Amino acid sequence: MIAMNGLSLVAAMTLAFLPQKGLAQMTQNDKLALMQQPADTEHPYAAMWITEDGRIRHNLLPGGRYDEARGTRESAYQGRYEVRGNYIYYWDDTGFTADGEFIDDVLYHAGMVLYRDGNKPE
Repeated sequence: MIAMNGLSLVAAMTLAFLPQKGLAQMTQNDKLALMQQPADTEHPYAAMWITEDGRIRHNLLPGGRYDEARGTRESAYQGRYEVRGNYIYYWDDTGFTADGEFIDDVLYHAGMVLYRDGNKPE
């Protein structure tokens, strides 16, 4: 059996077909398998993502960094992100982790709905 950083090829392929889980629900093995998947560095999601009320603003910067504003507090959270398919994974500079999913050009993250540049799709 071929091993890839402690995971067998069979295990990696099996994990690829399992339903997606958020970081909070992942086991350490799930997280290791996720990190072995290549990040999608050429994704269409680098933009400003804003809740309908404008309170939460995620600026997904090219190059994998983000800057989140909350209300009048600019740069409330900063860190790195990776896109894998239509899923986004965040690693805050303080160590906090989160995730989200893009569906029909809408970002669903931590119970929030964010729209590209604040424009709600028709």
